[in-house]
Amino acid sequence: MPRVLVVDDDRGVLHVVGKSLSMLEVDVLTAASAAEALQKLSDERPDAVLLDIVLPDGSGLDVFRKIRDADRRLPVIYITAADDSETAIEAMQLGAFDYLTKPLDLPSLNELVTRAIETRRMMNVPVAIPTGNAKGNGDTDAFLGRGPCMMDVFKAIGRVAAQNVNVLIRGESGTGKELVARSIYQHSERSEECFMAVNCAAIPDNLLESELFGHEKGSFTGADQRRIGKFEQCDGGTIFLDEVGDMSPLVQGKVLRLLQQQEFERVGGNETISTDVRIIAATNRDLEDMVDEGTFRADLFYRLNGVTIQLPPLREREEDVPLLLEYFLSKLAHEMNRLDVEGISPDALDALQKYDWPGNVREMQSVVRQALLNTTGPVITADCLPVKVRGDEPRTAADPERVNGLPASDLAGFVDERLRAGTRELYAETVEMMERYLMTRVLRETRGNQTKTAEILGITRGKVRDRISNFGISLDKNVTLDATDEE
Repeated sequence: MPRVLVVDDDRGVLHVVGKSLSMLEVDVLTAASAAEALQKLSDERPDAVLLDIVLPDGSGLDVFRKIRDADRRLPVIYITAADDSETAIEAMQLGAFDYLTKPLDLPSLNELVTRAIETRRMMNVPVAIPTGNAKGNGDTDAFLGRGPCMMDVFKAIGRVAAQNVNVLIRGESGTGKELVARSIYQHSERSEECFMAVNCAAIPDNLLESELFGHEKGSFTGADQRRIGKFEQCDGGTIFLDEVGDMSPLVQGKVLRLLQQQEFERVGGNETISTDVRIIAATNRDLEDMVDEGTFRADLFYRLNGVTIQLPPLREREEDVPLLLEYFLSKLAHEMNRLDVEGISPDALDALQKYDWPGNVREMQSVVRQALLNTTGPVITADCLPVKVRGDEPRTAADPERVNGLPASDLAGFVDERLRAGTRELYAETVEMMERYLMTRVLRETRGNQTKTAEILGITRGKVRDRISNFGISLDKNVTLDATDEE
């Protein structure tokens, strides 16, 4: 379980923060002084630190410098009074993860700590790249392969990791692009510096510029204080820009300047800031087509595309399916405390090997988790697999007649039929049925405009695009759902 050290001489703050973080399933360690904090850092080795700036026996900045000397990868989040914000900003420029002002916003605190723990995991957990028959476990991430196409990927990582060049990772969603980025970072000369990941599709256009470059106080509504961006925080380290094709033209221009000159200005600021970061970008979109259409800058594409690593989809890696299944079964059985499960039956393995895995490795992990939840015995049989994987005939009662090309939305009828069928996946099936209808209906309302659809639904364009792909929605002038994809 992750450990978080909270350093503050106010017992009330320690109590409130500890109670809030208890919802995250983390071990909360506390310290009331700089000396106690440094001792617990040495003894307990936490995964993230919440650090007050003013301590009874010293400055939080001094503690931070000692943390940086001992472990430059440890995320440190400052807790500061409002009038100490400039000091916190100074600390962030030295490499702190982020800061929060008192009184604390507890939901923001929990979200920030979650991000810090995930950042620590990405920087510290080794990426497993065995070439033989290896078993997965809870300490490594699945980056496995024995076939020729994956061996080419491993060789490319080995060639490029030590070189200070930008890398563009390409491949379908779920193929493991983040694992490639982490492997490049961990084998690079910057491995002792920080690693930060930014999903460009998950952040609204009007906030992405501030997230990357920071902003000055008063630069826009709600900017009540200066904010340091990721490029400034990550000076000397590596930034992973996922879904880079979703950046707006404005952000593309600023990223291009940073690549060319290693400098930028914060939003609303005039000060030129220098930084030294290595950019690893990833996309599942056809950037060449976007360049032709004028939605992605050609000069930025050429800058990002210093070296390209192409990840193959899982359907082209048939020889790796048993290896990955073995890995996920071992890893998830430990995580879910299902060590009584001995393996996968021949009929289930046959169905898993015949399935074409449109969601790639990410989908396989989900399928194995569902199978472990469904099985009551020591062996996963075909009945434990989702319907789409085992290849059963479509459920006509559960897929009532469509109306005007839209999937049906009879919730009561759907639930009644699935209960009669003895389902063990009712929640997931019901959510998927409703999501199919909602996504198709709103896309029809917007005539296939994905940006407007994302605004109406309150989600990102990346999620809309993923659902269109997963549900097989045809974006012609009528917007329809392919019948084969609902089975």
